Amino acid sequence: MHLHTFSIVARDEATGGFGVAVATARPAVGALVPFVSLHGGIATQARVNTEIGCRGIALLEQGVPIGVALGTLVQGDAEREIRQVHGVDRHGVFCHTGGDCIPWCGHHEGDAFSVAGNMLAGPRVVEAMVETYRRARREGRELSERLLLTLEAGQAAGGDKRGKQSAALLVASREPRVTHNLRVDDHAEPVAELRRLYDLVAQHSLKLEREYGPEGLRLFGRVKY
Repeated sequence: MHLHTFSIVARDEATGGFGVAVATARPAVGALVPFVSLHGGIATQARVNTEIGCRGIALLEQGVPIGVALGTLVQGDAEREIRQVHGVDRHGVFCHTGGDCIPWCGHHEGDAFSVAGNMLAGPRVVEAMVETYRRARREGRELSERLLLTLEAGQAAGGDKRGKQSAALLVASREPRVTHNLRVDDHAEPVAELRRLYDLVAQHSLKLEREYGPEGLRLFGRVKY
């Protein structure tokens, strides 16, 4: 399946968590692109190959560094020139944009984060995402909020040049929150809708904490990833 899209993968150095945020002009992006565990995060896009995501996470959980894990999987992929794959673990960052991905396409390897996109409005999409993520990290924002702010910046800079349809946010953390697993599968303004859901469940979490205390919130906050 072709998912020409834009995404960020990042590691929270304070908690050791990993997360992915992604948006595209096709439905149900959250079912295909983001993969996370307590060992790393991966996004597979352009001509999506979910096997790279699944196998990549499995290798990370066995202690294989991200560069070796994804590098080996991409090298063995006969369709690597139409793939875009990027990921982060505690060892570093890996990015691959195939030579036949649809322009504008490109990626950025940051410090414990990566940004990538294809069929974008232009390079400013990736640039805006990089700038926003770095600023949000300096401000000390929680990982899921950093990722959402970064996705919003990419959309504001033009995003997927075909339009908008779905978005997703997925985080694996030893300090799970309900805001760590959110999807918008079909919406005229998916990133804006993701923000609405994020704010809604954040407020609900505060209500849960008032009613059940920190331990109750911890139990309700156990989310799958």
